[in-house]
Amino acid sequence: MPNANPEVIVYVVSDAAGDTGELVVRAAIAQFHPINTEIRRAPFVTDEASLQRITLQAKAVDAIVLYTLVIPHLRDSMKRLAESSDIVAIDLLGSFIETLELRTGRKSREEPGLNHVLDEDYFRKVEAVEFAVKYDDARDTSGVLKADIVLVGVSRTSKTPLSMYLAHQKFKVANVPLVPELKPPAELFKIPKRKIIGLTIGMPYLNTIRKERLKALGLPNNASYATPDRIEKELIYADTIMKQLECVIIDVSHRAVEETASLIMEYVRKP
Repeated sequence: MPNANPEVIVYVVSDAAGDTGELVVRAAIAQFHPINTEIRRAPFVTDEASLQRITLQAKAVDAIVLYTLVIPHLRDSMKRLAESSDIVAIDLLGSFIETLELRTGRKSREEPGLNHVLDEDYFRKVEAVEFAVKYDDARDTSGVLKADIVLVGVSRTSKTPLSMYLAHQKFKVANVPLVPELKPPAELFKIPKRKIIGLTIGMPYLNTIRKERLKALGLPNNASYATPDRIEKELIYADTIMKQLECVIIDVSHRAVEETASLIMEYVRKP
């Protein structure tokens, strides 16, 4: 579902799935959080007609185009169409591929999607992503017992984005929201505390994030979900539970998902 009045629209154009491009876009956007952004993927592009259609769509909404096209004639077409249509288009792979060709004296294989070769590593990643989706937001609390990492925290502490990011690093992650009106699942108290990562956040920062979330949903920003009193109550409750769990606590205020994920991986990999 499109975001309401996004500040920035980005088309990710690829002759493969477009995962690489979207990851780069999200990494860049994180530096401007909170910002209302809409990412529109255009995957598996195989001809210039598709690029022409995408260019027209992007121009109509003044979007930025980021493309990861490994087939040279498609890269050339995208560059030409962007210039003639006066839209901003960023070639993520082209320059580096050409540099590697010059440095190695070898020709690129020009095969889209080679970073998704179906090997054991790939299937482990897919399994971890499926796990993160299945056990997101404590839909099934049995996932807590099966997970490599369990994230706990109040709403909007990046539990789901972190779960997905860590899944792409092949960690099976479950996440559990901490809400004063709900008793935390008993499974949390049955697993080693080293598996649990508590996420906290500064009240003013969370207040801003929640207001932006309500705005994106078309709801008034004075709803109880975003009031300082409600947020303070949730944070105090979450802190109490995390202390009972004796888990490590990470403050995600002003931290990009990638930075928080790096801290988590560093912690869980310690002997």
